[in-house]
Amino acid sequence: MLRVMMSTPSTDGLRFDGPAVYRISVCGRLSASWSDRMEGMTITVESPGAGPLVTTLVGELGDQASLVGVLNTLYGLHLPVLSVECLNPAAG
Repeated sequence: MLRVMMSTPSTDGLRFDGPAVYRISVCGRLSASWSDRMEGMTITVESPGAGPLVTTLVGELGDQASLVGVLNTLYGLHLPVLSVECLNPAAG
Protein backbone atom coordinates (compact mmCIF):
# COMPACT_ATOMS: atom_id res chain seq x y z
CA MET A 1 0.00 0.00 0.00
CA LEU A 2 1.33 3.43 -0.95
CA ARG A 3 0.61 6.16 1.59
CA VAL A 4 0.65 9.85 0.81
CA MET A 5 1.27 12.22 3.69
CA MET A 6 0.86 15.97 3.57
CA SER A 7 3.37 17.94 5.58
CA THR A 8 4.76 21.40 5.94
CA PRO A 9 7.77 22.32 3.79
CA SER A 10 11.03 21.15 5.29
CA THR A 11 14.08 23.30 5.76
CA ASP A 12 16.63 20.62 4.88
CA GLY A 13 17.00 21.61 1.22
CA LEU A 14 14.41 19.24 -0.26
CA ARG A 15 12.49 20.89 -3.06
CA PHE A 16 9.27 19.97 -4.78
CA ASP A 17 10.23 21.69 -8.03
CA GLY A 18 13.96 20.92 -8.29
CA PRO A 19 16.01 18.09 -9.78
CA ALA A 20 17.01 15.01 -7.82
CA VAL A 21 18.40 11.55 -8.52
CA TYR A 22 15.93 8.75 -7.87
CA ARG A 23 16.13 4.96 -7.64
CA ILE A 24 12.84 3.21 -8.34
CA SER A 25 12.45 -0.57 -7.98
CA VAL A 26 9.55 -2.50 -9.48
CA CYS A 27 8.56 -6.14 -9.55
CA GLY A 28 8.86 -7.55 -13.07
CA ARG A 29 10.86 -6.88 -16.22
CA LEU A 30 11.12 -3.59 -18.07
CA SER A 31 13.33 -3.52 -21.16
CA ALA A 32 16.14 -0.96 -21.35
CA SER A 33 14.48 0.27 -24.55
CA TRP A 34 11.94 2.05 -22.31
CA SER A 35 14.63 4.44 -21.01
CA ASP A 36 13.54 7.32 -23.27
CA ARG A 37 9.96 7.00 -22.02
CA MET A 38 11.26 6.96 -18.45
CA GLU A 39 12.96 10.39 -18.63
CA GLY A 40 16.30 8.81 -19.63
CA MET A 41 16.63 6.73 -16.46
CA THR A 42 19.06 3.79 -16.55
CA ILE A 43 17.16 0.50 -16.42
CA THR A 44 18.61 -2.74 -15.04
CA VAL A 45 16.93 -6.09 -14.38
CA GLU A 46 18.02 -8.46 -11.62
CA SER A 47 16.91 -11.88 -10.50
CA PRO A 48 17.49 -12.02 -6.73
CA GLY A 49 17.82 -15.73 -5.95
CA ALA A 50 14.65 -17.70 -6.54
CA GLY A 51 12.47 -14.60 -6.24
CA PRO A 52 10.75 -12.64 -8.99
CA LEU A 53 12.59 -10.34 -11.38
CA VAL A 54 13.23 -6.82 -10.09
CA THR A 55 13.77 -3.87 -12.41
CA THR A 56 15.63 -0.84 -11.07
CA LEU A 57 15.49 2.60 -12.67
CA VAL A 58 18.10 5.19 -11.66
CA GLY A 59 18.50 8.72 -12.91
CA GLU A 60 18.00 12.42 -12.42
CA LEU A 61 14.49 13.74 -12.80
CA GLY A 62 13.84 17.45 -13.23
CA ASP A 63 11.17 17.71 -10.55
CA GLN A 64 8.51 15.72 -8.76
CA ALA A 65 6.11 16.13 -11.70
CA SER A 66 8.61 14.07 -13.74
CA LEU A 67 8.72 11.50 -10.94
CA VAL A 68 4.93 11.23 -10.99
CA GLY A 69 5.03 10.79 -14.77
CA VAL A 70 7.47 7.88 -14.46
CA LEU A 71 5.41 6.29 -11.68
CA ASN A 72 2.21 6.67 -13.72
CA THR A 73 3.87 4.96 -16.68
CA LEU A 74 4.99 2.07 -14.46
CA TYR A 75 1.44 1.83 -13.10
CA GLY A 76 0.06 1.72 -16.64
CA LEU A 77 2.45 -1.16 -17.41
CA HIS A 78 1.14 -3.06 -14.34
CA LEU A 79 4.57 -3.15 -12.68
CA PRO A 80 4.15 -3.06 -8.88
CA VAL A 81 6.40 -0.42 -7.28
CA LEU A 82 8.62 -1.86 -4.55
CA SER A 83 10.47 1.30 -3.56
CA VAL A 84 11.22 4.91 -4.49
CA GLU A 85 14.36 6.52 -3.09
CA CYS A 86 15.65 10.06 -3.48
CA LEU A 87 19.42 9.58 -3.63
CA ASN A 88 20.71 13.16 -3.69
CA PRO A 89 18.17 15.95 -3.69
CA ALA A 90 19.43 19.25 -5.04
CA ALA A 91 19.74 21.87 -2.36
CA GLY A 92 17.61 24.88 -2.98
